[in-house]
Amino acid sequence: MNPIIEFFQGLASHVPDLLQPFIIAAAGAIPFIEGEISSIIGVWAGMNPVLAGIAGAIGNFICVAVIVVLGARARRAVVARRDLKRETARMAVSPAGEEIADEAPGNAASSDSESVDVRPIGDEKPESKGRVKFKRFLTRFGVPGASLLGPLAIPTQITSTILVGAGVKTSWILLWQGIAIVCWTTLTTLIATGALALLVG
Repeated sequence: MNPIIEFFQGLASHVPDLLQPFIIAAAGAIPFIEGEISSIIGVWAGMNPVLAGIAGAIGNFICVAVIVVLGARARRAVVARRDLKRETARMAVSPAGEEIADEAPGNAASSDSESVDVRPIGDEKPESKGRVKFKRFLTRFGVPGASLLGPLAIPTQITSTILVGAGVKTSWILLWQGIAIVCWTTLTTLIATGALALLVG
């Protein structure tokens, strides 16, 4: 078993009942644990399944919301900086309409080159299979389908950053990531509750 999962499971089993939801919410904020596994931890620690599911989902969603909001702000800053550079380059022209920058061949800057990644192809790191799979979901099913199917490939924290980077509206990301978190957390909570009932009964 994952050491982090073992840690949270042991912690949830030994803290007072009042603190258990906070432990499960904290676990839900961690990638690869999220609401799905944190709710299972709560159920197996003896928590009420509904409370475990809600705590896990809330912890997961709060983490995703923070990532989306901060990521969207960072993206807006990058886009604004890029647009400012383009505007500055566009204004740096002579009355005849020619650029006044007299640079060495190969070093001339153009507005189009600002958005081009000039790194050698060999230096680019290949994307993980999970990211590739999620982007395939996004292309085929859009944000709703990709959000719901995303946990099959990578954690919601990572899918959220991909959606932010793609320029998807913040409210749209939060809506569908929230729906996905609720659906998956509910599913795993029901499975954990059923499995525990079979073992105990």
